[in-house]
Amino acid sequence: MSIAIAQCKHIFGVKGDVSSNVAFLDETSIVYPAGANIVLYNIDQKMQRFISCSEKSDGITAMALSPNGKYCAVAEKGAKATITIFDMHSLRKKKMLSHTELQSVEFVSLAFSPDSKYLLAQGGRPDWQMIYWNWEKSKIMAKIVTNSGNGAIRQVSFNPHDNTLVIAVGDNAIKQLRYTEGILKPTGFIKVEPANYTAHCWAGEERVIVATDQGRIIVFDNGEMKADYSVHQQEGVVATVSEMAAATSEDGSKSGGIGRGCIRSILAHSKGFIVGIEGGMAYLYEKLEDGGYRRSKDVMIPVTSDAESNEGGTRSASHEISHVVLSPAEDTLIVSTSTNQLFSIALSATELIRAGEVAKFEPLNHTNHFGEITGADICVRKPYIVTCSSDRSVRIWNYETNSLELSKEFAEEAHSVALHPSGLYILVGFSDKLRLMNILIDDIRTFKEVTIRGCKECSFSNGGSMFAAVQNTVIQIYSSVTFENLYNLKGHNGKVRQVVWSADDSKIVSCGQEGAVYEWEVLTSKRVNEIITKTCQFSGVTSSPESKSVFAVGNDKMIKEIADSQVIREVDMGGSEQTQIVISHGGRMLFTGNANGMLRCIKFPLTTPGEWQEYQAHAGAITRMRISFDDQFLFTAGKDGTLMLWKITDKEGRSMKREKDVAFSEEILVTKSDLEEKNQLMSELNTRVEELKMENEYQMRIKEMSYNDKIKELTDRFMQEVEAQKTKAQVYKTEKEQIMAKNEENQVEMMEKHAKEMQDIENTNNQKLMLEYEKYQELQAKSQKMQEEYERQLVDIEEANNSALQEQTEHYEVKLQEKEAQLAQAQMHFKEAAREYDETKKQIEEDGDREILDNKNKYEKRLRDEQEKNLQLKNESGIMRKKFISQSKVIEEHKAEITKLNAEIQKLNGVIKSLDKDIAGLKKEINERDTTIQDKEKRIYDLKKKNQELEKFKFVLDYKIKELKKLIEPRETEIKEKNEQIQQMES
Repeated sequence: MSIAIAQCKHIFGVKGDVSSNVAFLDETSIVYPAGANIVLYNIDQKMQRFISCSEKSDGITAMALSPNGKYCAVAEKGAKATITIFDMHSLRKKKMLSHTELQSVEFVSLAFSPDSKYLLAQGGRPDWQMIYWNWEKSKIMAKIVTNSGNGAIRQVSFNPHDNTLVIAVGDNAIKQLRYTEGILKPTGFIKVEPANYTAHCWAGEERVIVATDQGRIIVFDNGEMKADYSVHQQEGVVATVSEMAAATSEDGSKSGGIGRGCIRSILAHSKGFIVGIEGGMAYLYEKLEDGGYRRSKDVMIPVTSDAESNEGGTRSASHEISHVVLSPAEDTLIVSTSTNQLFSIALSATELIRAGEVAKFEPLNHTNHFGEITGADICVRKPYIVTCSSDRSVRIWNYETNSLELSKEFAEEAHSVALHPSGLYILVGFSDKLRLMNILIDDIRTFKEVTIRGCKECSFSNGGSMFAAVQNTVIQIYSSVTFENLYNLKGHNGKVRQVVWSADDSKIVSCGQEGAVYEWEVLTSKRVNEIITKTCQFSGVTSSPESKSVFAVGNDKMIKEIADSQVIREVDMGGSEQTQIVISHGGRMLFTGNANGMLRCIKFPLTTPGEWQEYQAHAGAITRMRISFDDQFLFTAGKDGTLMLWKITDKEGRSMKREKDVAFSEEILVTKSDLEEKNQLMSELNTRVEELKMENEYQMRIKEMSYNDKIKELTDRFMQEVEAQKTKAQVYKTEKEQIMAKNEENQVEMMEKHAKEMQDIENTNNQKLMLEYEKYQELQAKSQKMQEEYERQLVDIEEANNSALQEQTEHYEVKLQEKEAQLAQAQMHFKEAAREYDETKKQIEEDGDREILDNKNKYEKRLRDEQEKNLQLKNESGIMRKKFISQSKVIEEHKAEITKLNAEIQKLNGVIKSLDKDIAGLKKEINERDTTIQDKEKRIYDLKKKNQELEKFKFVLDYKIKELKKLIEPRETEIKEKNEQIQQMES
């Protein structure tokens, strides 16, 4: 017995509804949320690392990366809104922040201070409380309510040069606040007209740029509006405050109401700023010398069209840019969209775009699902996993290269999908039909349709020779070769939720919403094992490799192990509803996915009570789980639109390898028409290449002749210049020799003049030296006389000092004797005072002892009284505690009952929705059949009319034939007679 280990290897998807959901960690790495995880993605190496968020949260709502890149703050909603700070080096939790007085269950925006020491968090409804944190000490420095009305606050930020200055923008609100003495106070009041402000950025120490949902961009300097721009203006137009005074109202009327041109993100950089708006557009504004801005470039998310869907382009055009980030070197722009996509563009590429053209983003790695993943399947011969989603797309992923192989959008939602073991075909269930499709090199193309309406579950057999498809309560089995309906498995009373083939394809296990789990024998279409639990709606089922046991999960929060039509073991999953279950092909690992998006590795074989290891996975319920055929990888898909790839091993870290490794095939399908088209295109291109070669050779010959002429001309000109330079050099050499001779003559004259001056100076200095020596002799004699006089004065002064010292000594000895007499008298007085102090101290101590004894008796009596009262209060407290415990139990029972009723209401609502979809599908089918009947009746009428005309024509022709026969009969008679005459004549 052991619990398997799952390690996340790759996540296909992005969580698009998170505030500031992408950031550059460094020049080649970005950070973004996916499911219930934070992903660190290396753009160059295409590698991912992961940080798992809190287990009991209801999802990530906001994210912020510190300016120094060391920390990441993640806000999560739940019963209590929390913020977790992660260390980006160790990828471990550094600190967790929460505030008990916050009424909101989520934070809508986060921002780090410039020095990364403080964190600003904006709470959501209903109180919209902003909290200023010293996050390292988990200390709240200040808090304030930023919006007392019903409007939302969208974004908060710090001034990039001042920790104490912050700003918040939202519906009809722009608030600039300063932190002083533990309080956030409004400062620098900004006068603006009411509008829904959606985003802002700092473009300097005192400049703020604010954007609205009407496409306005307003620039403030020190709280005063300096400029007002509109995204509805054409590229290259410069607007100022005076020019925009009238245009503001005009743009508002042209915008057609809230939402059109809505700006969701704005980012300032060294050369200007960038805005991201709905419709997948990003506008680049460059800074002018006068401090204004000009719209210089437009970048758009490309619109993709699809042959299968007339609305494909419209869906792709609905990308709404929610966040914009720029790399530290400001050379790569990345945007995130509300449809869970990441797009990028090199800013150097925008500089090559000509005026009037629009640059286009490219997917950062691949596009993702932006709706619930409703189906998923894998194959044997290729490293493929196919998924379908409520976003009407089918995508084929390669889990070996972690890339998207193919993507196809359809006109309607795909409810289920199955991948053939060869990896060359897929089944896709739509509301009207089940379609079998070829996986081509660059397309997914339908080649067979089966009339199964609203197929929510389909699956190929392990050998690929058959496939099972569910139509409401019936499981239909078809041949993959002849497409003949081989068997119909009837028995479910509710919708079938999952179908699983046995390893040898001889049996099928199914589960339904009515609480039934059936095991079918395919060849006889009979049930061999069954169990019905009316209190549970099953959502997932799996079978052991030997088909001895079946494991099922549902809304009763249990795992049921079923064998021989009996539940032999039930494992309580700790109050968590499990939505999917899967067992490895080797039969040694069991996994479940729950409604909260958690992955559980269950100890197998099952034990009671159950043991498991839990992992953070998706931000919604897990809808599909699959294991690769070599038991190396586990795949989970969720309602959040993400697909996760897990590496699975046993407890000791050993991979569960199968006995025979099967190499993946590299074959692909190509249609004959596509191949002929490609060959024709290659032929045309080869012809074009030959023509270009000949043309280039001709051009090269012409250029070579031209260059030879130019070289000859340049050579002649060079030789002439060389000769001229040689002549000049000879002239310069002659002039140089003349100048050198002249310089030598001047040098000789200067040497003679210098020697003469040196001699004169030496004679003068000798005379001065003799005079100075005589003066030195006189000064030395004068110095000796002064020294003798000073010695005599010193002797006199010493004698005077000795006499004065003796007089002072005698005077102070007399004073010393007087002071000694006074000291003896003071000592006598001190002894008398000490005796008096001892007597007084003794009396005071006796009085103090008596008083202490009296107080002790008094307080002991009071203590006994208090102890008796305390014992009485304890008895009363015990009675009240018992009452409180009983009332708490009653409250908890009521809460559990309310939760159970809410769950039942949600399930009934889901059933109602599914029935509404079935009704809509049936109505659509009735309309289609009515149209078909009308077409058939019209055709029958046309054929009857034509038949009448043909009958008339036939009557005319019959009459003509009779007339012609009448004309022909005499002649035939005559011919017969002539022939007889000829025979007679010949005989």
